[in-house]
Amino acid sequence: MQDAGVTVAPIRILDAAPRALVGESPVWDEATGRLWWVDIRAPALHRTDPATGATETWPLAEPVGSLGLCRSGAVLLALRSGIHRFDPTDGTLDLLAAPERDRPANRLNDGKVSPEGRFLVGSMDDRPEKAATGALWRLDPGARDCALLADGLIVSNGLAWSPDGRTLWHSDSRASVIWTWRYDPATGAATDRREVARPDAATGRPDGAAMDAEGGYWSAGVSAGRLNRWMPDGRLDRVIKLPVAAPTMPCFGGPGLRTLFVTSLRPADGRATPRDGTLLALDPGIAGVPVGRFAD
Repeated sequence: MQDAGVTVAPIRILDAAPRALVGESPVWDEATGRLWWVDIRAPALHRTDPATGATETWPLAEPVGSLGLCRSGAVLLALRSGIHRFDPTDGTLDLLAAPERDRPANRLNDGKVSPEGRFLVGSMDDRPEKAATGALWRLDPGARDCALLADGLIVSNGLAWSPDGRTLWHSDSRASVIWTWRYDPATGAATDRREVARPDAATGRPDGAAMDAEGGYWSAGVSAGRLNRWMPDGRLDRVIKLPVAAPTMPCFGGPGLRTLFVTSLRPADGRATPRDGTLLALDPGIAGVPVGRFAD
């Protein structure tokens, strides 16, 4: 696949923040001006001040795939055992739903709160040799069971919504495919899945993602050390090279949502760089779309 608009943007490395094994799920908290994120493999929830890198950390007892902020100030955590409501003031966990009790080889992975306040989360086969046992789930406010939106996935990833909230973007990292769905904010239904792109490893297998105000989908190219901006017509519009081998997810934050924060992991396949596992911050030249808060 031919690159379009490959750039090397000025990038700030938040060296004072913890260096993760598998950093993931950055979420901007506009109320506090802090960035929430997780480390999947050294399980912890982090909250970082991007100005200084100073970080508060809550260790967790099991792998955590993603998080979502709640309107109450609590945090949703997608742990291996299910979706929990976490109170950062006292450290209590309340299990809300366990959609995959019958899939012991799986764990929950990428998740995000929809613009209207639902939590969507996907799963993945956590074994080295992966099968298509993953799924995409939706948790509605007040519910204790999840609705199944899609099945037969290997590594569900890349959730983001268009600026009008009516198109859901979604990917499978291991199958290396990006889709869009027609999304109904009134019901949370996702229908009419459409394939947008199948990037190869050199372009970047699609990991976590974020949406900008023009409808561009910023996907972490985890196999290629870069961010890819995809358009709804399947065009690769822009590429930003990064100083890490394996970026995992971007998130818009900061004043006016004009900063892209990016988490990363430390690869074990010989691609290591000195900055792997760090948090990055850069100016992509465009504002992002706010991420919703769970209506708890």
